[in-house]
Amino acid sequence: MNLSVIGTGYVGLTTGACLAKIGHNVICVDNDYDKIKILNNGELPIYEPGLKEIIAETTGAGRLFFTTDTKIAIEKSDVCFIAVGTPPLETGEPDLTFVETVVREIAKWMNNYRLIVEKSTVPVQTAKWIRKTIERYNNRTEFDVACNPEFLREGSAVQDFLNPDRIVIGVESQKARNLMLEIYAPIKAPIIVTDLTSAELIKHASNAFLAMKISFINAISFICEATGADVCEVANGIGMDKRIGRTFLNAGIGYGGFCFPKDLRAFIRIAEEIGYDFRLLREVERINEEAKTRFIRKIRNALWNIRDKTIGILGLSFKPNTDDMRFAPSIDIINCLLAEGAIVRAYDPQSMEKAKKILPDVELCPDPFAVANNADLLAILTEWDEFRELDWQKIKTTMRLPIIADGRNMLNREQMEKLGFIYIGVGR
Repeated sequence: MNLSVIGTGYVGLTTGACLAKIGHNVICVDNDYDKIKILNNGELPIYEPGLKEIIAETTGAGRLFFTTDTKIAIEKSDVCFIAVGTPPLETGEPDLTFVETVVREIAKWMNNYRLIVEKSTVPVQTAKWIRKTIERYNNRTEFDVACNPEFLREGSAVQDFLNPDRIVIGVESQKARNLMLEIYAPIKAPIIVTDLTSAELIKHASNAFLAMKISFINAISFICEATGADVCEVANGIGMDKRIGRTFLNAGIGYGGFCFPKDLRAFIRIAEEIGYDFRLLREVERINEEAKTRFIRKIRNALWNIRDKTIGILGLSFKPNTDDMRFAPSIDIINCLLAEGAIVRAYDPQSMEKAKKILPDVELCPDPFAVANNADLLAILTEWDEFRELDWQKIKTTMRLPIIADGRNMLNREQMEKLGFIYIGVGR
């Protein structure tokens, strides 16, 4: 099938490449000329494991193309996926300007039937506005609107697309249903077909629930610290209950990234608009912020005073296997340390280039050993596997004070203490 994906961010690029991987002809379009140039040169503007290889394979096979020409992309495709950004406004609701702009472009250039698919995370009932906008700017051409929310985790997005837990499709006609089922026929996964509004709501509800699990275990970690319990053992104990599950029960410095913070705020705002105060999600947000402030307090308590102390940071991206620093907890933590007069050094396997712009006052180092050299404390903010495999005995010999503040509970406390470290975890 001939498809177009408008927007080449994390979601759009992965979606376009994977749709081409399963056999479709895909045109990815973006108005960022530099980004399209990078992609046409065989490089990637983001880091996502496995994606570069799929793009090389599918472009080489002639099934994947990149362009800045929206007109060509729309005219040559039967189905148009909208995957542009929906950044948060100051009010918390998402900015749908980019979505409307793309919808108007589709209305302008579609010359026969089109299926227009929401892939961007949008508020419930956005599909109605898409339909209304198309009708306002093109009353000549038949079309349908569908909602196909993404459930891609950065760092494992390719695997999530090709081997999903489920595929959710919201449609309003049998024709749209058949087209969407044909698109995803090569992927063996449960497919849930719903109305448009339910599909839109499934995405927000899913992200809100996962964020709630993270905040729940962080709240439990506060209690563990006060009572002498170990939150890792508690999480293992409750996670073995099949009704609960172990995933997203890792205490630490809180969730980050673009999806959870943005989608949670948007969901709270959506609830307000229909007259419901979603206080549960407000508390999820509050606990998430508290996790960061409590971690900073741990560092302060370990050093007495932060001013003029050298603090090394391992990990800057909001999670491992991505270079994405949007809403990363590391940003707030580092800025607080800098505001209190600390000297901050940092290293991350993938996000150093982005960190240069976001954290200009931080000394970025080539490796973890340079970060640890003469440091008063080493803080782990992202659980990269690389950090587990470090020669921690060697790290210890380079530090001024052998203090580890493990914001992700990724290291074995007993082993670190046997090496002579003062080990500080979360909820342990």
